[in-house]
Amino acid sequence: MAFSEIEKKRVEKQMDAYIEKKRPPPHIRPNLDFGYQLQGQSVEVFEIRPMFGHPEKKRNTPVAKATYVKASRKWKLYWMRADLKWHRYEPHGSLRSLAEFFEVLEADDYGCFWG
Repeated sequence: MAFSEIEKKRVEKQMDAYIEKKRPPPHIRPNLDFGYQLQGQSVEVFEIRPMFGHPEKKRNTPVAKATYVKASRKWKLYWMRADLKWHRYEPHGSLRSLAEFFEVLEADDYGCFWG
């Protein structure tokens, strides 16, 4: 089930603010940028870089995913492992808000998101 229109606008507003703070200076953005997408009840943060050998094409590399569970009113946090599958981020598997999601991403205690 997808977000309602009100929930979607609230999530987009918070995500836009986070991504804008995270983005590098404009002169670096052709080589490195960040974005997000909403899919159903999930929001996925990704890195945008030119493809090796084809710099005119861009590729998105997943960084983190948060999925909202309406029943518990919490967000589940995931990271992508080397097997290219999403795995629960156990130290902080359940979060109360997107603000907490942003804090965990920025802290990146185990180097799972930003390396």
